[in-house]
Amino acid sequence: MTINKHPILPDMVRRVPDQFSWIDHRLVREGYIDYLSHSAAAVYLFLVTVSDSRGLSYYSDETLSRRLGMDPTTLAEARTMLIRQQLVAYRKPLYQVLALDCRRQPVRSNTEPSSIGQVLQQIMGGANDRL
Repeated sequence: MTINKHPILPDMVRRVPDQFSWIDHRLVREGYIDYLSHSAAAVYLFLVTVSDSRGLSYYSDETLSRRLGMDPTTLAEARTMLIRQQLVAYRKPLYQVLALDCRRQPVRSNTEPSSIGQVLQQIMGGANDRL
């Protein structure tokens, strides 16, 4: 059975704008989003929206915290989660939104850092290898 879909508001159909911003549907289809906190999903959406065509963005932690209404600890935890899922790479002050590769699977680990020190160690330790 084929379902014919038609826009509800045809004069408001979205298009990829000239400044380049989109979200890969594999984020949902391949389950990456299932392993993100609300905070990590918000950071990812923000970075996808503001990054250039190569996925690069120079937004500072202070700006991200302010724009997303997150305290620095929550932002650090969200970034760690995104790095662990290989959705972003980070080398201060540069973020890179990474391509979703069909061969990769979301990281299905339930191990969460228990201290801010562990969060910072994960951010600084593994991020440099990803760029």
